Amino acid sequence: MVLSYQYWDDCVDPRDLEALWLDPDVSAEWLDVGETRGRKVHLSRDPDGEPYLTQIEMKAVAAIVISRHFDSQIDLEMICAISEIESGRQPLAERYDKKAKDATLGIMQLLPKTADWLIRELGYQTYEVEGNPILLFRPFINVYLGTAYLKWLLNYDGKERNEEFVVRAYNGGPKKAAHKSTLEYWKRYLSVKESLPFRKSLYNGPCPNDASGSGLPVSEIKGVNHAFWDSRASPEDMDEMWNHPSVLKEWSKCGEIRGKVLFSHDKERRPYLSRVEVKAVAEIILSKHFSTRQVNPKAILCALAEVVSMRFVNGVGARTGLMGIDYPTAMWLYSDLGYKAYRVGSVDDLTKPFMSMYFGAAYLAWLSEYEGRQRTPQFVVQAYLAGPKNVSLQETGHYWINFEEAITHYERKKMMEHAQYYKLLRAATPNKYNSLCYIQW
Repeated sequence: MVLSYQYWDDCVDPRDLEALWLDPDVSAEWLDVGETRGRKVHLSRDPDGEPYLTQIEMKAVAAIVISRHFDSQIDLEMICAISEIESGRQPLAERYDKKAKDATLGIMQLLPKTADWLIRELGYQTYEVEGNPILLFRPFINVYLGTAYLKWLLNYDGKERNEEFVVRAYNGGPKKAAHKSTLEYWKRYLSVKESLPFRKSLYNGPCPNDASGSGLPVSEIKGVNHAFWDSRASPEDMDEMWNHPSVLKEWSKCGEIRGKVLFSHDKERRPYLSRVEVKAVAEIILSKHFSTRQVNPKAILCALAEVVSMRFVNGVGARTGLMGIDYPTAMWLYSDLGYKAYRVGSVDDLTKPFMSMYFGAAYLAWLSEYEGRQRTPQFVVQAYLAGPKNVSLQETGHYWINFEEAITHYERKKMMEHAQYYKLLRAATPNKYNSLCYIQW
């Protein structure tokens, strides 16, 4: 494939280039070698004339991609180390994969069919790449999809995976993650990661005005408006929030104004919902879309949000969004089960609190009658978090214990008044299953 990049401008859009200029380390590096704002920026070249990213540039690209799309769910060092091994940070790297009978492309050496699968099946549609593999040579696109694949591996087969599994699976596929053929890759990865020049200073903390930890001003990060509620909720849903008495009281106390309501942020500047906001979203979703059901399981949804995402807007780890619903599950609920109040266009849509809560409630409803049987809260909770095939009712799992703790934050008084919620708080043991209430919808 004949392709040549001489300048950064050849392989990134203006907005991405501006984001790189706003990274202080990149800006300093570029200015030191005579680059000028407003003019084309040269790519570095190796002795063979091949373009490559400096380690500072690679770190910046990874940080920008993470801050825009993954909210610190993926280790920046992992991306940089894998890119070093796979391509030497060369955007035009291309290697024929005998097993796949196709070429891997770009900085993170992606197969075009893997990229198409991530886009089509998992909803990573920020870039229009499907059917046009030449775009995988562009650094931001390649790192975006490579990181998406890492995120998928982190929760492969519905189980949280460790760093070694993810790295070795990236090299040889999930089935080879424990095979001797990927062991050398893992050892090399550890060596490369340890030698990254920025590693010691990487996690000293973000700038006070940095919502992403990327070193970029909030106003320059893609989705900067994602720091605001209004960018992740429809006008109708925002009106519902403003009309909610508890939310109105909280937002007014914080000085929020209509059209520009900020999310709360933790010390790492990650956006999250207050418990008042979580309760309000659950109430609104349930009253608008599940009002015909018998019992309102608001507390259960809120507690699941605590356990699944710790109320972080973008989710935690491999789980996406407030309720941790992934794109394939949302599309199945939408297409096959008819939950169509919200339309899912891409995985990014599931970082919208109302959409995540809606599909979380829909999934909970389905699980409550899994295989045509009414299910206990303990079954439903464990099934929601680990999958219905992975539930063990012979012992109280850690998921249920975490859930029991989380649910005490929501409607404690009401739960004490109603037997079904009171029982929900009791420590379940195998001989008490018959006394547990069913979730009725």
